Amino acid sequence: MLLFALMNRNSILIAAVSLILGFAAGFLLANSLNRNEINRLMSEAKSGPANSSSQATGQQGALLSDEEINAKLKEAEQNPENFAFQKGLGLGLYRYGTLRNDTSIIERAIPVLERANVLNPDDYDVIVGLGNAYFDVGYLNKENAPLEKARVYYLKALDKRPSDVDVRTDLGLTFFLYQPPDRNTAIAEFRRSLAESPRHERTLQAMIETLRADGKDASEYMERLKAVNPNNPLISAGNAASNTVPSSPDTKDGKNIP
Repeated sequence: MLLFALMNRNSILIAAVSLILGFAAGFLLANSLNRNEINRLMSEAKSGPANSSSQATGQQGALLSDEEINAKLKEAEQNPENFAFQKGLGLGLYRYGTLRNDTSIIERAIPVLERANVLNPDDYDVIVGLGNAYFDVGYLNKENAPLEKARVYYLKALDKRPSDVDVRTDLGLTFFLYQPPDRNTAIAEFRRSLAESPRHERTLQAMIETLRADGKDASEYMERLKAVNPNNPLISAGNAASNTVPSSPDTKDGKNIP
C-alpha cells in the first residue's frame, strides 16, 4: 500500500473552486497547488480519518454544480483563442477533479488543456498539467492508454526541464502502474530522480514500493527515507509490510500515488 501524510483538504479544494469560477484573478493560485499536495489530498480522500473525510465530503457537496462547470466549459469553447482562459480553466478544473477524486471532471479538463497546448505548445505548466490529467485518469480507471499519453507529455516536459524530479518520478510511476508493470524502467527513472535530488521524499516512497512489488530489498531506501522524514507513514507501516509484496497501489501520489 502506498501511504502519504494527511493534510487539510478543504482549504485547497475551495482555492481550486475559486480558480475555476474566477480564473483570471486566481491564476497564480493554481500554480501554488503542487503535485505533492494533490497526492496527499487524494490519499486523505481515500484513507483519511473517517471524521475528517465525512466532514470534508459534506462541505464539498455543493461547491460546484454541473451547471457552473458547464457554463465555464461553454465560455472556453466560445473563446478558443484565449490562451490564458484555456490554461486557467483547464488547470483549475483538473485540480478540482483530482481533489474530488472524480475522473469525469478530470476528463472534462483535458480538452481545455489540449486547446491551451495547441495555442502555446511551449507552456510548461500546461504540458505537465496534461501529463498529470492523463496520469490520474489512467490510474483511477486502471487503464493503460491514458498512462501512455501521460508519458508523452512528461517526456516533453523533461526535454525542457530534465531536472524536474516530480515529473520524472511521475514518469516512472506510469511504468509501475502499467499492466503488466515495467518495474525495471520505473526503478531506472526513480534512480535518475534521486541522483538529481537524493532526499526527495516522494521518489524514495515510490522506489520502496516498486522494489517491494518486485520482490527486491528496499532497506537502503527505507533508511534514507527515515533520515529525510522519520514520521513518514510508510516507515511505520514498513515493518509490517516488509515481507509483503503488494499487487498494486490502493488508489496521485499515483497516485494512493507517491
